[in-house]
Amino acid sequence: MPRMKKETKAARSRRVEQILEALDREYGTELVCYLNHETPWQLLIAVILSAQCTDARVNIVTADLFQKYPTLEDFAAAGVKEMEQDIRSIGFFHNKAKNIILCAKALVERFAGQVPSSLEDLTSLAGVGRKTANVIRGNIYHEPSIVVDTHVKRISRKLGLTAEEDPEKVEYDLMKVLPKERWILWNIHIITLGRTICTARNPRCGDCFLKEYCPACEEPALFAGKRTVSAENKINGKQMLSRNKKCDGQDGLKNGGKER
Repeated sequence: MPRMKKETKAARSRRVEQILEALDREYGTELVCYLNHETPWQLLIAVILSAQCTDARVNIVTADLFQKYPTLEDFAAAGVKEMEQDIRSIGFFHNKAKNIILCAKALVERFAGQVPSSLEDLTSLAGVGRKTANVIRGNIYHEPSIVVDTHVKRISRKLGLTAEEDPEKVEYDLMKVLPKERWILWNIHIITLGRTICTARNPRCGDCFLKEYCPACEEPALFAGKRTVSAENKINGKQMLSRNKKCDGQDGLKNGGKER
């Protein structure tokens, strides 16, 4: 994470306000979900599939998947091997196939076919960790929730809003500095920024509309009167930012098939 001068509480609040205003100007304030779905349980399945996979790929797969299995009961009755073949083009398809079926069975048997709204109930489902649960709570039940995916974690750290690595700790830090009514929109805006401008491998800092508020900016932008880049990131005379580790969700899928 970039080193930066300690901010006063008032200065940070003002900077956060400026960041939010810039995000609104660039992306608008519409709440957008990029995963295609018609029902809450379809969104839940799509989100489970989306771990370490692009939304575009998930939408291609679910277009056929939701036609083949039109009801939650159909998913609950599906065979694991056949489901694996249905979602084979998506990463970690073995674990995801098993989790989707177990999740569908639990929804039918324990929740009368309804997707629960509480964090506790959602995270009791196979393949559903805190991140997936918050996506559902935000998009279906409009409960203010912060979804810490790889983009939100990485860019929130770059902006100096958290120093944490653990997604849950990042979530708590962001809850402290962001207005509650902006939590869902933060997810949408920062994910969009991470996919288009502030990419992990090649951030286009010169094109970024947040560069004047970002201590990690690689271009000549000002932050608190001085641009700061940590010495360990200077390689061959060029200033570079360290690459963040891969999203914790990948390790979670490898270790038991459930995200954190």
